[in-house]
Amino acid sequence: MFSLILITCLTLLVLFVRQRYSYWRVRGVPSVKPWFPFGNLWGVGRKKHLAQVLLDCYEKLNGSGPFGGVHFFLGPVVVALELDFVKNVLVKDFNHFHDRSLYYNEKDDPLTAHLFLIEGSKWKNLRNKLTPTFTSGKMKLMFPIVRDVGEQLEACLLKELPANGEIEIKDILARYTTDVIGICAFGLDAGSLKDPESEFRVMGRQVFEIHPLLFVKLLLCQEFKKLARAMRVTVLNPKVANFFLKTFEQNVEYRENNKIIRNDFMSLLIKLKNNESIDESTSTGLGKMTMNEIAAQAFVFFFAGFETSSTLMSFCLYELACNQEVQDKARANILETLERHGSFSYEAIHDMKYLENCINETLRKYPPAANIFRQTTIDYNVPGTKFTIEKGTPVMVPIYAIHHDAEHYPNPEVFDPDRFDPEQVAKRHPFAFLPFGEGPRICIGMRFAMMQSRVGLAVLLRKFRFRLGSTMAGPLRLDPSSLILASVQGMVLKLEEL
Repeated sequence: MFSLILITCLTLLVLFVRQRYSYWRVRGVPSVKPWFPFGNLWGVGRKKHLAQVLLDCYEKLNGSGPFGGVHFFLGPVVVALELDFVKNVLVKDFNHFHDRSLYYNEKDDPLTAHLFLIEGSKWKNLRNKLTPTFTSGKMKLMFPIVRDVGEQLEACLLKELPANGEIEIKDILARYTTDVIGICAFGLDAGSLKDPESEFRVMGRQVFEIHPLLFVKLLLCQEFKKLARAMRVTVLNPKVANFFLKTFEQNVEYRENNKIIRNDFMSLLIKLKNNESIDESTSTGLGKMTMNEIAAQAFVFFFAGFETSSTLMSFCLYELACNQEVQDKARANILETLERHGSFSYEAIHDMKYLENCINETLRKYPPAANIFRQTTIDYNVPGTKFTIEKGTPVMVPIYAIHHDAEHYPNPEVFDPDRFDPEQVAKRHPFAFLPFGEGPRICIGMRFAMMQSRVGLAVLLRKFRFRLGSTMAGPLRLDPSSLILASVQGMVLKLEEL
């Protein structure tokens, strides 16, 4: 009897899996063959980064239509192929794709309920509240803070540089961005450049520590979001979450009791908490924000800002170390611009056009957010086709794959900042370059990320020459388990003081 039940259950399981894995085939959508139980995610986290797996799928499907199909575990997922379809998803038909479909738990894991993850009307309301905090005018007010930390970065390198000149530059840059965002988002001197084991730096590292069990937990929460919320599953390290929440609450209380107002993100969040006007455009009347809500925004500002910007800068310096002529040109652009402006000013760093080209080319080759996630919120009839993407179907825009498509960028593995000269940009489809996304859910902190990256790179390149360290021989290999793109070898560079 038991054997009969077991055989019946196994037969039903096999039939169910076959039915799920035939989803795209029966609809006539080009797809990549999945394998149980991971679908098309075999190797992710162990052998390949998700960006590389999706690049493989993209290359197999490219040219077969506006989109193709893959499976994450048993679930069907759309992979965008044509740039006009990408434009429809991110901008033109945004009302069908306004949610990211990523897991968060507002009740049990409040710091995950931030602008990047929340959905629907809550997202729209919060975006309206936060948009005025990231204008170019607000960035200009925060610039002196970033510049001061940039000067500390230079002093730190001069102090810590060993006799052989080789140093793990990624860690130094992460300490720089930790200090920048610690001051701007939490109102605190994180002290990471002075002490690499400062509490902020230790907690920042722990945010990105993804061990195998946690990686599987994240994937399962993503696949079974409703069940995970019902079971009160949290994904943040409780120690890390408690540290950031407590630190933020203490500093809000201190500023309010002492009536301290500064030109930083913390002061803007306090205004939102109290439903005060940020500027004349304003977010007044949108309702007060709770302490947990503003703490979540400070957390994502820290979480998204320190690691992505330090990653961008380290990859850029790596490429400049590999391409000395490009490095010389970037340094000349920095020095000439500073001499012309007479000071290290907000206007000066935005006038460093070749440096900006280098940053953009780095973002092309190594986009920190390698994929954009969306979910179909309403049945969507794909223009020009007979296909309908059903409500609830995840949509992936494979940024890394698009940025490495030779049709858009000939010789995509070559680092060539001239690709971003205005005349070259004008020749490309506007959606061929999406390091910060596009449309209403474009990265709200884009201006800040670019500002702190410009400052960090300008400070370093005017003072040092960068060459590859002794451990960096051979091609760069991506860490398969990292949430964002990172090098398995680390980022050891040799510095020569100029």
